[in-house]
Amino acid sequence: MAETSILMSVLLEKVEQFVEQLFNEKLPSTFLYHNHKHTKRVIKSTKEIIEKSQINVKQEETVLLAAWFHDVGYIHTYKGHEEESIKIATTFLKEENVAQEIIDEVISCIKATKMGVEPKTELQKILKDADSSHFAKEHFEKTSELLRQELKLNHIKSYDPIEWVEENIKFLTHEHKFYTHYAIQNWRATKEENLFSLLEKKNKKKKKYTEEKIKAKLKAKYKNDNPERSIQTMYRVTMRNHLKLSDIADTKANILLSVNAIIISLAMANIIPQLETMTNKYILVPSIILILFSVASIILSIMSTRPNVTSGEFTKEQVKNRDVNILFFGNFHKMPYEQYEWAMNEIINDKQYVYNSLTKDLYYLGVVLNRKYKLLRITYTTFMIGIILSVTSFGIAYFLM
Repeated sequence: MAETSILMSVLLEKVEQFVEQLFNEKLPSTFLYHNHKHTKRVIKSTKEIIEKSQINVKQEETVLLAAWFHDVGYIHTYKGHEEESIKIATTFLKEENVAQEIIDEVISCIKATKMGVEPKTELQKILKDADSSHFAKEHFEKTSELLRQELKLNHIKSYDPIEWVEENIKFLTHEHKFYTHYAIQNWRATKEENLFSLLEKKNKKKKKYTEEKIKAKLKAKYKNDNPERSIQTMYRVTMRNHLKLSDIADTKANILLSVNAIIISLAMANIIPQLETMTNKYILVPSIILILFSVASIILSIMSTRPNVTSGEFTKEQVKNRDVNILFFGNFHKMPYEQYEWAMNEIINDKQYVYNSLTKDLYYLGVVLNRKYKLLRITYTTFMIGIILSVTSFGIAYFLM
């Protein structure tokens, strides 16, 4: 008997190494729950039940063999993994010359772990309870979440957190039960505590979800129905367009400035020195025309980008009478901060004043834009006329020399 026990202990050690190697080498990383750690937890729970049971040593070793092999089938498939586990266990145990009687008992225990199967023998009950012992453990919530993620990663089924809580509640209340006397006496109370925690979580999540849904609906309704949003969008878009047009105008003016400055520089450097000789006097008039029109274009470009000088100050009476736009920097840049802060508080407390100030900003930006583009139009016309006259006069002078 002692020799048989020693042989079984050696066999269990081989099985442990074999199962660990299988999981490490062949189990996909998507199996976050059904893996080597889970099997070891089942072994621990099996031993815990065995210690308080009346089974003999041979039966103990048999149920431990079944516990080691019960989930190895996951290396091949998710659905029907019990059959694969039985195949792997049968092959291994036959190679180790284990008696057919023990192999048959191991197979019956593994079959009992299948969902919905009622265990009949004491060994089947022990393994069934050990396999579901996490329902009565403090780490239940963590292991349950690992199972949810595993189902999702392996494309079995995807549950959101609320659905998963409801699924667990349904399973614990209607489908799961403990079978061994030890599990009923020692684990059922903790299982009920975990069930109560799930019910509390469900109520909290439902309440939070309902509140968020109501808030989202109200927010969407507010966005759609609130005229303030469309008004603000109108001001924002119009202001952006005004600033973009102003930037374009300044860019055009800078281009004209650069081009005419280059023309004047080239004329001064290359044409003027040629006028010292009498033979080149014919280019005097064309050169003067070119330089004069270039200078005129530069002056007009500068005028289009030149800022207006403002006083930089306003009075409290102007603010109270709503006669000044304090959003424009030119109206406050010379004032002390305290007075400007007071004026800003005045405008913040009066929504209509805010809109009036924004309207004034838009209007005066439009006035400035109109002036810029008028001057730019004149500048481009002047530049074009100057180029045409200069080239024409150079041609006439050349043929008349």
